[in-house]
Amino acid sequence: MRDIEIFLTLAEELHFGRTATRLHISQSRVSHAIKKQERRIGAPLFTRTSRAVALTPIGAQLRDELRRGSLLIESAVARARSAARGMGEVLTVGIMGALGHVIASPLRAFADAYPGIELVLREAHFADPLGPVRAGAVDVQLVWLPLREPDLTVGPVVLAEPMRLAVANTDELATRATISLEDLGMRSLCDIGTVAPGYWADELIPPRTPSGRPIGRGPCVHTFQEMLATIATGRAVALVQEHCVHYYARPGIAYVPMSDGPRCRWAFVWRTDAENAVIRAFGAVTGALDVASPVGGGQGSR
Repeated sequence: MRDIEIFLTLAEELHFGRTATRLHISQSRVSHAIKKQERRIGAPLFTRTSRAVALTPIGAQLRDELRRGSLLIESAVARARSAARGMGEVLTVGIMGALGHVIASPLRAFADAYPGIELVLREAHFADPLGPVRAGAVDVQLVWLPLREPDLTVGPVVLAEPMRLAVANTDELATRATISLEDLGMRSLCDIGTVAPGYWADELIPPRTPSGRPIGRGPCVHTFQEMLATIATGRAVALVQEHCVHYYARPGIAYVPMSDGPRCRWAFVWRTDAENAVIRAFGAVTGALDVASPVGGGQGSR
């Protein structure tokens, strides 16, 4: 499990040093674990150069399959640990990236209101936002709207924030005070693949500008770190939420305000057939609070 954790962390960070720091181990331990897994599988999982680390196609396949299995195992262990402590219930919440920090207030409110329920946070990624909740790896998942899936219940909006365009700071758009969706004509936005619903992805990766000019799909990315690396090299741009300005500041990337960009709304969703009293209580507590944008962009609306 530790080697799997090392592999999944490196697949997200794409940097041996950051992986070692995040897991509180040495960089040589990371290298040893990856080499051992590559020998076991019989193929490289990463390509390494002096400038970048990237997943091979086999590595990307392994990451996707191991991530789902790892989430299920971690959730099972958390429930067993909670039962052993006599805490009774566990609620596992899927969060994308830094949003666990952004919506800390409603999470804390639920923990205060129901101290006997253990709140477990698990990271999900935009490439497969609904996979963990459908597989039962998480009980509820925070996603942006709209979401129209017949097997999922959409809870109240807990955060609404404006959008920005993430571009390489060498891009001429990076010098603008503001830009519009029309400026994306003939540009390429980072692609997130075909696992997520197409209409859901189109909210932040629109296929056309308001006047009908095509917006291209660039390299496929699976995690936010992959997206940032793609943007920094000038291969594509991306629409991102306002909180990214503060939580994902990176050398070489500019976040340009948009005059007419969509306003991103976030809500918790869960499997309708798995709804129980704990999930209903979570939806009630988190939905009762207005969560301000992390940069003062207003309150969540319902």
